[in-house]
Amino acid sequence: MGVNFMLIDDNGIDLFVNQKFIEKVVDDAEILTFIRAAKAIDFLTTLKNQQTADFLFTPDIILLDINMPEMGGFEFLDAYSAMEKTCFRNTKIYMLSSSTCLMDRIDADRHSACEGFISKPLSCEKIAKILKQRELAAKPNHF
Repeated sequence: MGVNFMLIDDNGIDLFVNQKFIEKVVDDAEILTFIRAAKAIDFLTTLKNQQTADFLFTPDIILLDINMPEMGGFEFLDAYSAMEKTCFRNTKIYMLSSSTCLMDRIDADRHSACEGFISKPLSCEKIAKILKQRELAAKPNHF
């Protein structure tokens, strides 16, 4: 089964490189990229409101930059949190940033919509770790 990725970063080179890393690790990945966080929110809102669609892309993993013009990563998380997200129940969002600010890491870890902070650059190992966490979260607990 494929994994759907949404990449949100205002740097086109980072988007391209991150997409190539994902394609290297995940054979059947579907990847949508956005250079504006507001456009990604618009897309998710449209997707949420559609009952049926020829192309239904529900992101499993969103990799989100922090520092972007117009709408930054934390503003995206707040807008995402305000959405009714029944169809995004299994979506996991990770901050992917080159920020060295300790408060950015703390705020990402504390935000209810964020699974964690990943330092740029993205690597095959970091992608594998995200996928492993996703796999473990999907397994039922047996007691």
